[in-house]
Amino acid sequence: MVGDAFQRRIHRLAGAALQQVADISGFTKFCLSDGIVDAKGRLYVGDIGYNFFDPAAKPVETCVIVLVGPDGRASVVADQLFFPNGMVITPNGGTLIVGETLGHRLTAFDIQEDGSLSHRRVWAQLPSSVGPDGICLDSEGAVWCANPEGKDSVVRVRAGGEITDRIKVDTHAYAVMLGGPERRHLFICTSGSHDPAEIQRNPSASIQVVEVEVPGAGMP
Repeated sequence: MVGDAFQRRIHRLAGAALQQVADISGFTKFCLSDGIVDAKGRLYVGDIGYNFFDPAAKPVETCVIVLVGPDGRASVVADQLFFPNGMVITPNGGTLIVGETLGHRLTAFDIQEDGSLSHRRVWAQLPSSVGPDGICLDSEGAVWCANPEGKDSVVRVRAGGEITDRIKVDTHAYAVMLGGPERRHLFICTSGSHDPAEIQRNPSASIQVVEVEVPGAGMP
């Protein structure tokens, strides 16, 4: 599944061709953020809610998560979010955790049989120095969070907000994933900037790897 962020459309890669699955521009504002596909082929995708080409533009607290079914039917399943970003689904498929970057928190929902979300709660309130971007889940139920604007580039958080581990990279960390043969390699996507013009002039992205003690779990 491929998201066209600015057109706010979802595509499926079929061989060398992209096939449009859904146009969700009517549900979202400006740009799509991270998404995740569950075991039933349903896509959950968030909406940034602010114009990063215009730093003076005020972010909105009206962002949504849109559910796109395998047949392309779409609906809003959560709203009033403050920049929903990275997402994970627990191993039993029953809980979706999303990082609210500008809300400085991780928010959890129960996933219902039809894909709708219920029982919204704050999974972890984070300090103002942590704005979670991409996230991943480990087998102890803790969440690793990329933190591009903070002193700590990556943090590991338990339910309730306890930070157990901190990692510093030499630029900015935007996404993380546990992988490798035992899912104990934490892959960190880094870049010197997220400004498209600056990236075009001076690309600096890299993948850095740290071996950790607790293996990954859940989806992705």
